[in-house]
Amino acid sequence: MDTKEILQKVRRIEIKTRRLSDHIFSGEYHTSFKGKGMSFSEVRQYQYGDDVRAIDWNVTARYNEPYIKVFEEERELTLMLMVDISGSQDFGSSNDFKRDIVTEIAATLAFSATTNNDKIGLILFSDQIELFIPPKKGKSHILRIIRELINFQPKSNQTNIGQAFEYLSKVLKKKAIVFVLSDFMTKDYDRILRIAAKRHDVTGIKVFDKREQDLTNIGYVLTQDAETGEALYVNTSDANVRKAYSEYYNDLDEYFTKTFTRSGAGIIKTETSESYVKKLLAYFKAR
Repeated sequence: MDTKEILQKVRRIEIKTRRLSDHIFSGEYHTSFKGKGMSFSEVRQYQYGDDVRAIDWNVTARYNEPYIKVFEEERELTLMLMVDISGSQDFGSSNDFKRDIVTEIAATLAFSATTNNDKIGLILFSDQIELFIPPKKGKSHILRIIRELINFQPKSNQTNIGQAFEYLSKVLKKKAIVFVLSDFMTKDYDRILRIAAKRHDVTGIKVFDKREQDLTNIGYVLTQDAETGEALYVNTSDANVRKAYSEYYNDLDEYFTKTFTRSGAGIIKTETSESYVKKLLAYFKAR
């Protein structure tokens, strides 16, 4: 993809996801993720119904009528996007690959965060840390993140989510909002997720394709593992083969659900051909 094509794709994604974040998600995002606390803003005259515990007695004594302290939320937060760019993301049986949907969701979240004046950072990972962009503010920063999501070429095709969480713990010492976008076709990240979820507000967004859930009965098929490169002929007509594959997929899906839930982290699941907008809105409202 040349520079012109990249810029055109960045622009298309910006237009689509900016509209979503401006008109749909910015308010939901704001109410879903709270600031660090409350800070003093001003004093004003007491009005009927105000909390008497907020009365500023010094000002009240000075003016001989009740005044209360007004506080506002310390809003600034940090949003960290942890995005799986392993080989399995380049799969899709409909119009979009998993990687395309992940990019759109990440861009929507980033624009929602920047509308609320939050910092946004990015970790791209495979079975190693491929790229780290420290949290910053600004439109040009968001566009760089989108550009990397579209065009970054990983050194490895394999996945290690646990290693990505370990890196997160090293680079982010203060509490952050963390979204992990992946198909979660792997295990062995439960211990480090529990540690990360104690410090950060973590949500796993699983993006999957309907063709990954079950093998279609179409006879012998030459398959290739997108992450290891291993090629294998599979007899999809064999009911036992199809059953074994379904059990394998369901086991990974159950591991993802239970691991995130037990850690106190949130979960969103969205299929490539369905509306991720509805899934995000439902999640924000549920919070």
